[in-house]
Amino acid sequence: MLARQELIDQIKQKKSFLCVGLDTDLDKIPDFLHDFEDPIFEFNKRIIDATADLCVAYKPNAAFYETYGVKGLQSLIKTYEYLPKNCLSIIDAKRGDIGNTSDRYARAFFDEKASGMGFDAITITPYMGHDSITPYLAYEGKWIIVLALTSSVGSHDFQYLQTNEGLLHEAVINKVNTLAGADRIMFVVGATKGQEFENIRKHAPNNFLLVPGVGAQGGSLEDVCRYGMTSECGLLVNSSRSIIYASNGKDFAEAARAEALKLQTQMATELEKAGIL
Repeated sequence: MLARQELIDQIKQKKSFLCVGLDTDLDKIPDFLHDFEDPIFEFNKRIIDATADLCVAYKPNAAFYETYGVKGLQSLIKTYEYLPKNCLSIIDAKRGDIGNTSDRYARAFFDEKASGMGFDAITITPYMGHDSITPYLAYEGKWIIVLALTSSVGSHDFQYLQTNEGLLHEAVINKVNTLAGADRIMFVVGATKGQEFENIRKHAPNNFLLVPGVGAQGGSLEDVCRYGMTSECGLLVNSSRSIIYASNGKDFAEAARAEALKLQTQMATELEKAGIL
């Protein structure tokens, strides 16, 4: 388990708040990897080896493993086991059920004795209410990363609806923060929202934010930092496709490192500007 202070320490040591998304697709990985017994794990292993000193978190997306059935889950378990212990391990599952079902989802990804996986954190959807969140909080030391404001086009369908407590995503943040502290709760906030981070921080001043959308989706790292960074950083910026698919040749790991290094260098500059380093 990676506690809040340990995460902050890693950010300072590595001068980075980069999260590498392992959205590994058999149709996109280099052809030569298909000669290996487990092409997905071989791809992930090389990406991890190439980037571990440049990032503070890894985020496998469950869908990219579940789609291959038992073999995909075996690849996911092996990937979990290989992840560096000094990096936050996030399973991007976006589960959203309640009661016993929610408890089983939590057990699947948090209880290593039961499933072979004991990730530090999981992404969840909160729209069935507090009882879609509390089963995960029963696992001491684990992080819950709640969808708040996404970078998708469809975010305006629901997330901006007006409620008695403000916009829906504001109400979500406010309610979730009554269930646990900033040492257990993070929120997903899309990078393409830019200046809206300033408003998010009014409702989540101390929570870490997991930020997708930088890179391939066009989000600005500078804007994210300008409006969303706290005195402890408070950000995990995820990049998936622009790093892991930087090349589809035998140099894919080296190309991934080069892309990760570009982001890490920019992040170091932002951390220095904020007086965190």
